[in-house]
Amino acid sequence: MFRLDNKVAVVTGGASGIGLAISQAFAKQGATVHIFELNKELAQREADLIIASGGQAYCHTVDVSKQDQVRTAMDKITAKSKIDVLVNNAGIAHVGNAETTTEADLDKIYNVNIKGVYNCIHVLVPHFKQNGGGCIINMASVAATVAVPDRFAYSIAKGAVYTMTMQVARDYVRDGIRCNSISPARIHTPFVDGFLKNSYADRQEEMFKNLSDSQPIGRMGKPSEVAAMAVYLASDEAGFNTGTDYLVDGGFVKLNTP
Repeated sequence: MFRLDNKVAVVTGGASGIGLAISQAFAKQGATVHIFELNKELAQREADLIIASGGQAYCHTVDVSKQDQVRTAMDKITAKSKIDVLVNNAGIAHVGNAETTTEADLDKIYNVNIKGVYNCIHVLVPHFKQNGGGCIINMASVAATVAVPDRFAYSIAKGAVYTMTMQVARDYVRDGIRCNSISPARIHTPFVDGFLKNSYADRQEEMFKNLSDSQPIGRMGKPSEVAAMAVYLASDEAGFNTGTDYLVDGGFVKLNTP
């Protein structure tokens, strides 16, 4: 079950953190993975490691906020094969409330976390329609539905990803296009380690425990656990699933709600 043999997948931000775990898991399950990344060297290194492990992977230097770059990369892939799965994972974080978030901060978050998702969907939907369907997986967040302190711009963006997911699922259900989202809570990625090092250099262990304890299950999630959900949603076994947000949150949303 949950094999992805003969499927071609695009994973944006697919060379680090959750995106890398998804790229690796997809390749392990038999998919050909196309990694979209800004950092060409990082993407090539991770693609090479996937290939060395017996998988199939390619890397593309793409800024998802630039529609022309997205279209060029997609066209390069579809000239040789169809695309079956799109994972909109690329995103950036921001800490701040409505007062401390500047206009430039908001624009930056919008361009990557909202416009970047739109660009990939906008470019790829006609291809999916022409080929009888496809699967879109958007990376949302618990911040889309539950208030998280000092995540004003980030929460706005993830809320947009959530509603975009529902709208695309509704508009294209008759075209065989499935669209779902995944909403992780706090996942232990290199970003978390970097945040702790930069913000709490002398209290890293303490703050790591505090962040872990804030999850009802008592720990942060693993990127591989989010990737496992993505594998399921991309598989034929999830063929009846569309227009749904899937929590991978250690109980954060439901168990923290009075």
